[in-house]
Amino acid sequence: MAGTLYLVATPIGNLHDITFRAVQVLKDVDVIACEDTRHTRKLLNAYDIKNRLVSYHEHNEAERSAELGELLSEGRSVAIVSDAGTPAINDPGARLVRRAIEIGATVVPIPGAVAFVNAVIVSGLPTDSIFFGGFLPSKSGERKRRLRDVRDVQATLVFYEAPHRIGAALRDAAEVLGDRPASVGRELTKLHEEVVRGSLSDLAGRFTSEGSRGEFVLTIDRPGDADAGETKALQTLTERVEQLVAEGNEPKAALKIAARERGLARSEAYRILQSEKH
Repeated sequence: MAGTLYLVATPIGNLHDITFRAVQVLKDVDVIACEDTRHTRKLLNAYDIKNRLVSYHEHNEAERSAELGELLSEGRSVAIVSDAGTPAINDPGARLVRRAIEIGATVVPIPGAVAFVNAVIVSGLPTDSIFFGGFLPSKSGERKRRLRDVRDVQATLVFYEAPHRIGAALRDAAEVLGDRPASVGRELTKLHEEVVRGSLSDLAGRFTSEGSRGEFVLTIDRPGDADAGETKALQTLTERVEQLVAEGNEPKAALKIAARERGLARSEAYRILQSEKH
C-alpha cells in the first residue's frame, strides 16, 4: 500500500505561526523534503524536531520527485515544506503531488500561513473574490502585458514582488490599471512588518526599487465603474478584440482575454468572432 504525502505549511516569518498538527506531522514522518535544509533545520530545532531532511527545490525537483515517489510507493510517509508558507504555492511541490497521485499515495494538506492571503485580509480591499498572480515578470514590457491580461478581472489582484522591482511594478500597475486603491505589505509577520495603503501612484512614490528591502506583496483593487465602463460599452466581441490588439496584445491572446471577460470558452468566442465578420 502506498504511503502518505503531507504538504505542511510553515511560518512566513514569525516562528510561532505553526500549528500543533504541523509540528506533530514533522516529528512523525519518515522524511522531510525542503527547499533549504539549513533554513528548515532552524525551524525544526525551535520545536525539537529531529528528523531526516532532504533538499527539494526548483533545480532538483524532477529528480527528487522520482526518489520521493519511490519512498511513497514503498509505504513511507513524506512531508514537504517550503522555506516559508504553504508548499506548491509559488514554491516547489506540485510535481511531487502529481507523482503521489499517480502511484496511489494519500495526499494530505496541513494548513497554515499563506503570504498573499494575509496581505489581502489586512489591505482593506474586498476579499470576496481574489486573483493571485504569483510574481509579476521582471521586464517592464512583459509585466505590462501581464497586467493588461488581468486588467478587467473582477477580483482583488495580488502579486508577490521583489524589493528591487517594487517601485517599477507599482509605476507599471498605475499606468496599465489606472490609479486604483492598493496596498503594499512588507515583511508580513516579521519584526519590521509594514502595511501601506493608498493609490498606486502614491505607493509608487513611497516605494523606490533602490531603497526597498524585504519581501513584498502587492494588493490592488478590482476595476471600478469608470474602469469597467469602457469595456461594457463595447457592443461586439470583435470590437473588444480589436481594442486589446491595439493595446499590444497578440490576436490569439486578445481573443483569450475577451473570451474570459465574457465567460466563454475560447472555441465559442472564436465562432462568435467569425460570425460577426460575416
